[in-house]
Amino acid sequence: MSVILCTAGYDHTIRFWEALSGICSRTIPHPDSQVNRLCISPDKRFLAAAGHHTVKLYDIRSTNPAALLTFEGHTGNITGVAFHCEGKWMVTSSEDGTVKIWDTRSGHIQRNYSHGVPVNDVVIHPNQGELISCDRGGNVRIWDLAENKCSHQLVPEEDKSVASVTVATDGSLLCAAVSNSVHGAVYVWRLITVRDVTSLVPVTKFKAHGTYITRVLLSPDVRHLATCSADHTARIWAVDLENTALPSQQDSNDGEEGEEEEEEQGFELEQELDGHQRWVWDCAFSADSAYLVTACSDHYARLWELQSKNIIRQYNGHHRGAVCVALNDYSESR
Repeated sequence: MSVILCTAGYDHTIRFWEALSGICSRTIPHPDSQVNRLCISPDKRFLAAAGHHTVKLYDIRSTNPAALLTFEGHTGNITGVAFHCEGKWMVTSSEDGTVKIWDTRSGHIQRNYSHGVPVNDVVIHPNQGELISCDRGGNVRIWDLAENKCSHQLVPEEDKSVASVTVATDGSLLCAAVSNSVHGAVYVWRLITVRDVTSLVPVTKFKAHGTYITRVLLSPDVRHLATCSADHTARIWAVDLENTALPSQQDSNDGEEGEEEEEEQGFELEQELDGHQRWVWDCAFSADSAYLVTACSDHYARLWELQSKNIIRQYNGHHRGAVCVALNDYSESR
């Protein structure tokens, strides 16, 4: 199976799709709850499905609809899930205010980190030694696994929820979505690691949508940033660090003029993917960064060719909103 594409949401099913034909090849029932997030293990063997209080691990190669393992310990909706690069452990975030690390073989909790407020998302730094999570209270936290503590706490905007975070595959950039019902901004930091110590340098912030942002995702080649929103669109932004600046970094007089320019110094909009009928909740890039799959409340998932902005395939089968998607089309030799 060279391409694994799956979607899930509020109809209590997980669907596997043949990416090019659009045919649903397998359906797994998930009767316990809706599915909030999906993640495919790097070796393509396992699928983690994050639900209301549990994460279920499925064997992708098997036809058995039963989960291999159920990870129990969260007491609120699970909002994020990611695998260690060798699949040894898995990390989750939850509305119960915690980030947890799990042994993928035993299902036991290895680490427990507290935000104290609902956590919206978590990602693993490519160095596999740090976690980056964000919460409803407006915090972005970096957790140092070697030191077993929070090494950085960022507050992009006071009391404004940070919905989603994404880290570049080369560890060079961190982006976070900060939004409410009338404004959706993306904050960008450069990640600099010297002798295993990471520091963050603000690069830019810009308005990406006029309402909630549900997901931010950097492409594998780190040349594009995708944002999904309640405004029924996904947008693709050009990652350009040369022509972005914060107002304080500009040569213009510090004053109102600089403030006015603040929004203009962000990433340039490349494409607006506007065929969705309702909220766009999640997205996934292809390995070559040329395609994007989106999951939408209108029940559909869609495969977009980014250069042409064409919908190549529409995946039709869910009978309620599709809120999460996972795609792994990396070559086996990865």
